[in-house]
Amino acid sequence: MKTAAIQKEELIYLRIANNIEHKINNEVIKLGDKLPSIREMCREHGVSMSSALQAYYVLEGKGLIESRPQSGYYVCYSNKRFPKKPETTQPVYSTEVQDTETIINKVYAEIGTKKNTNFALGVPAAGLLPVAKLNKALTHAIRSLDGGTEYGLIQGNEKLRRQIARGSFTWGGKLDEDDIVSTAGCMNALSFCLLSLVQRGDTIAVESPVYFGILQLAQSLGLNVMELATNPTTGVEIEALKKALQTKKIKLCLLISNFNNPLGSCMPDEHKREVVKLMEKYNVPLIEDDLYGDVYFGNHRPKCCKTYDESGIVLWCGSVSKTLAPGYRVGWVAPGKFKEKIIKTKRYHSVSASEITQEAIGDFLENGRYENHLRKLRHTLHCNSMQYMRCISEYFPSDTKVSHPQGGFIQWVELNKKINSIKLYELAVQQKISFAPGSMFTLQKQYNNCLRLSYGLDWNEKVENALKMLGRLAKGML
Repeated sequence: MKTAAIQKEELIYLRIANNIEHKINNEVIKLGDKLPSIREMCREHGVSMSSALQAYYVLEGKGLIESRPQSGYYVCYSNKRFPKKPETTQPVYSTEVQDTETIINKVYAEIGTKKNTNFALGVPAAGLLPVAKLNKALTHAIRSLDGGTEYGLIQGNEKLRRQIARGSFTWGGKLDEDDIVSTAGCMNALSFCLLSLVQRGDTIAVESPVYFGILQLAQSLGLNVMELATNPTTGVEIEALKKALQTKKIKLCLLISNFNNPLGSCMPDEHKREVVKLMEKYNVPLIEDDLYGDVYFGNHRPKCCKTYDESGIVLWCGSVSKTLAPGYRVGWVAPGKFKEKIIKTKRYHSVSASEITQEAIGDFLENGRYENHLRKLRHTLHCNSMQYMRCISEYFPSDTKVSHPQGGFIQWVELNKKINSIKLYELAVQQKISFAPGSMFTLQKQYNNCLRLSYGLDWNEKVENALKMLGRLAKGML
């Protein structure tokens, strides 16, 4: 039981935090303003140093303020100055598919150029990852596996699968280790799902815009892609999905339910439940790409479509590539009733994934290090996203629209229609700045005035200056 003194102390710091939050939301305290020091807070409110610190920790946890070493606490959020959000997309289907290979190759060619400020790659910077702890986990894995030179189980490392199943409880999943099949990253999981469930000439439905890797994969398998209207806040439009399913042409749906790449949208729980009902009604499998679900900025992890799956029609895919270790290539799928098909496909195409890296990640998850790392990563990325929106509001053309993601790494920017983002990209590269033009994320002729920015970088003056230059170049094109 908490003593009355402890409860009173909690009420005090929460009251202080709520008061500051109210002032931030109403711009009484503005973005970038320095807050009173801890000692000043103690004198002003007549509270202990512990209460003052707890109040700031609460505000930090909400991404409203940030601590700067040897300087103090600063406001990093303002909900009124940020640009408007883009409207719901309205993709128009055409049998004439545009070629995106050229621009994708250009963007990827710049990724390895270390001198560039790279907004194109949607992964966290190395400085945001627990490299030393991962190295220890890898060493421990090699010892545990006696060198790790043997093939692992086709279904995947048992420790890894057990930890993934255990972690599913955070989003209401009811998985056990036998429900999971490991893969070499999330794209590998998506590949196995498509190879197992559709054939050349079939049509799949996706959000629009959608991650270009999914489009390239679908094209390589000879699939037709139907792009669906998508809201930058709530994800795929339910009515658009329903109409597509009613045509009886859709063989499979592939949706990024949480913090979509590139829009950053997150489907509300009721939408996820409705999507699963539609899949069951029309007997159409749903591949759910939940790559970003652990990187949420709110108080709890969002649920998944898989949460509401009673029939096994949802194939839930994930990975640690965007949160922990991109180069380890550790991913998975919970394929529901399609498990045997997925295992057979995996046996045909890869036999088994890397046993050492699977064991290392399994160990990292088992010892609680992953959640500790995620707490820090979420806070950093949330603050980064706010800084990006501040810079865009200050430096970009006044009619620029920006998605307001509540998780993930990605911001979608919609510029004036007079601005061609491929031409903007060519100008930016000359200034050693790289980003992903919007036309990469569709097979139709659209999003030419849009671009995707990654805020998974270490925030510093160089990044802000690059955003300032990008805004200046955009203004110059008007």
